[in-house]
Amino acid sequence: MNDNKQGILLESGTNELEVIVFQVGTGTFGINVMKVREIIQVLPLTAVPNSHPNIEGLIRLRDEVITVINLAKVLEFPPSENPAEDKLIIAELNKLKVAFRVQNVSRIHRISWDQIEKPDELAQNIQSTSTGVIKMDDQMVLLLDFEKIVVEINPEKGITVDQVKQLGHRERSNKKIMIAEDSAVLRKLISDTLVEAGYDQIKFFDNGLALWNHLDEIKDHEDLTSSVQLIVTDLEMPKMDGLHLTKRIKENDNLKQIPVVIFSSLITEDLFYKGKSVGADAQISKPEIVKLIEVIDLLAL
Repeated sequence: MNDNKQGILLESGTNELEVIVFQVGTGTFGINVMKVREIIQVLPLTAVPNSHPNIEGLIRLRDEVITVINLAKVLEFPPSENPAEDKLIIAELNKLKVAFRVQNVSRIHRISWDQIEKPDELAQNIQSTSTGVIKMDDQMVLLLDFEKIVVEINPEKGITVDQVKQLGHRERSNKKIMIAEDSAVLRKLISDTLVEAGYDQIKFFDNGLALWNHLDEIKDHEDLTSSVQLIVTDLEMPKMDGLHLTKRIKENDNLKQIPVVIFSSLITEDLFYKGKSVGADAQISKPEIVKLIEVIDLLAL
């Protein structure tokens, strides 16, 4: 995978991404290359008694023990007809390495975030497993919500209000925060936790473009800094991703003084440079909500 990460992935803030497309059952799905460490043949599995039904077992990859999640079970497809030909996508998200069992991995596609649409409200089954639909010339590909798949298996990897109670409630309500986050579930969790910590003046946007359009409307106002003291953004979002949003903010003379914090499952040692290159003031890995609040306390104007 290292060779595939050259080119576009060395260039931050272009509002583009590379997606690996694969099959599970009769469905066609995608995963952001930035989450992928390698793709391998299925290794011998060690069963885990009393584990979650979507966990197939454990593999040993070099010196690491990695949990294997069977995506056919997650997506309620029949078992693979040719299990010996399946592949394991070794992914890293939320500072956790996981192997996802898939079928028929195809080539990498370079696309723009504006080619990705959120599933509409009628497609609730799609919404429960997907973060977006990629519109390609000859097909539509679902971007799976891998973070949600992991959290449903292990809720401790998610965000909870209890995590911030250790901080105690203090006077923070004078700080106005704008947040770009495409997941409705995470918007609710982030809102609940920030309010618990005392930040109750929060304005949410469901993608980076929506937040940018709002900033574009108010950027020339003399009282700009009284309207927003800090911005938090996810990375993976339809229409405009967090890197491109951050880059546009930091390149604008009227907006660049506003602190921008990237809050994403993609904050790893290998990818930290991407946020730094576009001018992010801080980068925090989900689900470290306590650290996010501590950074907001430090940076909010």
